[in-house]
Amino acid sequence: MTAIKHALQRDIFTPNDERLLSIVNVCKAGKKKRNCFLCATVTTERPVQVNVVKVKKSDKGDFYKRQTAWALRDLAVVDAKDAVKENPEFDLHFDKVYKWVASSTAEKNTFISCIWKLNQRYLRKKIDFINVSSQLLEESVPSGENQSVAGGDEEAVDEYQELNAREEQDIEIMMEGCEYAISNAEAFAEKLSRELQVLDGANIQSIMASEKQVNILMKLLDEALKEVDQIEMKLSSYEEMLQSVKEQMDQISESNHLIHLSNTNNVKLLSEIEFLVNHMDLAKGHIKALQEGDLTSSRGIEACTNAADALLQCMNVALRPGHDMLHAVKEQQQRFSDLREQFARRLASHLNSVFVQQGHDQSSTLAQHSVELTLPNHHPFHRDLLRYAKLMEWLKNTDYGKYEGLTKNYMDYLSRLYEREIKDFFEVAKIKMTGTTKEGKKFATLPRKESAVKQETESLHGSSGKLTGSTSSLNKLSVQSSGSRRSQSSSLLDMGNMSASDLDVADRTKFDKIFEQVLSELEPLCLAEQDFISKFFKLQQHQSIPGTTNEAEEMDGGSLSRSYTSGGPQTVSSEKDMIRQMMTKIFRCIEPELNNLIALGDKIDSFNSLYMLVKMSHHVWTAQNVDPASFLSTTLGNVLVTVKRNFDKCISNQMKQMDEVKISKKSKVGILPFVAEFEEFAGLAESIFKNAERRGDLDKAYIKLIRAVFVSVEKVANESQKTPRDVVMMENFHHIFATLSRLKISCLESEKKEAKQKYTDHLQSYVIYSLGQPLEKLNHFFEGVEARVAQGIREEEVSYQLAFNKQELRKVIKEYPGKEVKKGLDNLYKKVDKHLCEEENLLQVVWHSMQDEFIRQYKHFEGLIARCYPGSGITMEFTIQDILDYCSSIAQSH
Repeated sequence: MTAIKHALQRDIFTPNDERLLSIVNVCKAGKKKRNCFLCATVTTERPVQVNVVKVKKSDKGDFYKRQTAWALRDLAVVDAKDAVKENPEFDLHFDKVYKWVASSTAEKNTFISCIWKLNQRYLRKKIDFINVSSQLLEESVPSGENQSVAGGDEEAVDEYQELNAREEQDIEIMMEGCEYAISNAEAFAEKLSRELQVLDGANIQSIMASEKQVNILMKLLDEALKEVDQIEMKLSSYEEMLQSVKEQMDQISESNHLIHLSNTNNVKLLSEIEFLVNHMDLAKGHIKALQEGDLTSSRGIEACTNAADALLQCMNVALRPGHDMLHAVKEQQQRFSDLREQFARRLASHLNSVFVQQGHDQSSTLAQHSVELTLPNHHPFHRDLLRYAKLMEWLKNTDYGKYEGLTKNYMDYLSRLYEREIKDFFEVAKIKMTGTTKEGKKFATLPRKESAVKQETESLHGSSGKLTGSTSSLNKLSVQSSGSRRSQSSSLLDMGNMSASDLDVADRTKFDKIFEQVLSELEPLCLAEQDFISKFFKLQQHQSIPGTTNEAEEMDGGSLSRSYTSGGPQTVSSEKDMIRQMMTKIFRCIEPELNNLIALGDKIDSFNSLYMLVKMSHHVWTAQNVDPASFLSTTLGNVLVTVKRNFDKCISNQMKQMDEVKISKKSKVGILPFVAEFEEFAGLAESIFKNAERRGDLDKAYIKLIRAVFVSVEKVANESQKTPRDVVMMENFHHIFATLSRLKISCLESEKKEAKQKYTDHLQSYVIYSLGQPLEKLNHFFEGVEARVAQGIREEEVSYQLAFNKQELRKVIKEYPGKEVKKGLDNLYKKVDKHLCEEENLLQVVWHSMQDEFIRQYKHFEGLIARCYPGSGITMEFTIQDILDYCSSIAQSH
């Protein structure tokens, strides 16, 4: 602590004219322990100022810095926390309360004691010392006159000088010679005075006696001065002689320096010449390769590539200061520029011819691909061009103008080539979809522009590629291949002027395979071309890019998002954008052709939108996993929007036609057409969407359709005149329940339960309504009996009522013998058979329910007879077994 105190005094307080009196090592209470020091200081100038200063170690080095200072006059309270027990905590109350924890109780007590003394001496201010031991406060500093006296004593003590050992010894010897010195101080002082006078006289005589010796000493000094003069003269002569030697040595040194400087310059010059020769000398073989190298053979391409790399190294060499001013360097640089321009022009011309030749070669192979639904393979062309990839990179780095020109030419040639291939490919796909095999053969043999099939298919499209009306030739072909249609009143899925049920499953399967093959052919074609563009034109395709641009507009404008400055090309958009722009220009016909194909498939059969939605979703998901921002992913995503729109349109049209359905007033309703078609739709959708990515879209469509079916069934049931409402509801909801139970569609569980409940409710309602009161008079009789009981008459007393006595009961029962009952049931069976349709086969279910209801009424009548006519022996003319036999016999007879 002493060392720290001295260091603080030296580094912090002495420069500020302050004196450090006390120090304590503390940290703040309740926080992380970051130690600092509280210092009690006073100024050395008057008036004296007393301060409490907080000092902490700097974070950047091993030195201390002054952080905060408080004047002691601002201190109000000193709280030591505990006056009895040792506690390192204490508080100082300035403008606010500062809580501290000292490193030890002793340091805390010393610091508080110092504060007490400074307060008593300089401030004379009432500072409250709380929880401070009385022993610390008893050590107060004296005040008043005693204080001034104490100050004088301190000055006297400061002036006192202690005797050294020799002085003490001399005093002891002197006092031993005078034994009375202690007893008679006056005599001792007088003796000392006499001896001092004798000593002064002896000193004066000694000085006077030394005068001769002084004269002798002066003579010796004069002789010494003469000797010095002689030595100086000799030294001057020696200096003159050495001066001539020095001049000669300086000349020799200067000559050596010039020789060394010349050698150094020669070495540097040789180094510079070697640098220029080594870095700016292009081999003759490289020059010949650049001027005359064969760009068609692999060996010639390799030689040209090595020469181009060597030329680029020579041109990009970092010249040292002053090199560019040399005439030879300028000539060499000009020669390199001429070689670069000449080779770049020759390379660009050769590659342009390769692009053109590729277009002719690929065109010659189109005929063999026109019959089969396949796209020509561009791999050989890509393989041949990739040999020039390093040269394209060299051209991109050295002459971006020609590189950009080659890029545009490549896009122009390839876009026309791919447009022919893709349009022919889609024409074959359309022909295969429509099943016109004869025209397909004609298409394979005739030129594309003269193909009758193309003319046939073109009649389906307007100038914008949209489908025309139903008078097109494709509509006629589809009518011939699809069979007869349903009537307008019973068809709800006739989106393309054809009934979905008239299309064979094989036709839909064929369409699904064709559409899948189209996507499967396009996907590798686009991916292979994109990979080739990235490698051949040296563009990075896996690079994060902020934002997107309108590629089609940029490409049509003929720019690759590059501009030129004085220093060369400056990138405006990322290379990934350039790849997508090139792909958009090259494959600009894919999206409209796909949209036309989708429109054709939707026209052939609206249910084809289900197949297309599943297939397209799968291919979009696959493309996005490879590269979410690629051309293929973007294009397929746009087409998927169209497919989804067609799917939504298919669902909306079904719902609309459900709402517009009309039923015949003369024939029974049976299973409604849209109920049967929902079953067909759900069965087909479940087979198509099994394990599909877009299952959520189908579930939403299911919910919309089933709700529309429920509403339309109730609407038709309310409007039905020929068939009872309960029968329409019962049969159709039973069919819906059976369909949902068989298909097990998880999102329609609640609708399945609702359909079952509606079926059960309307079955019960129809049974009760149709059965009615088969024993009408008997029923009226017992209704009267129940009315009397309800009025308060006891059941066993009802037989005493005149209108309801035993004779009246026997009379009513005789009117319903077993033969009459069987006849009534037979008429009821015929009535029910007339109401119900054969498709749903609910007759036996309804008949069994009526049998149960009739038996229930029978048991109810028997119960009333037993309770109201006990012991009368009255029974019905037929038994429950008779009822069962009647119902069974009637059912078997029909």
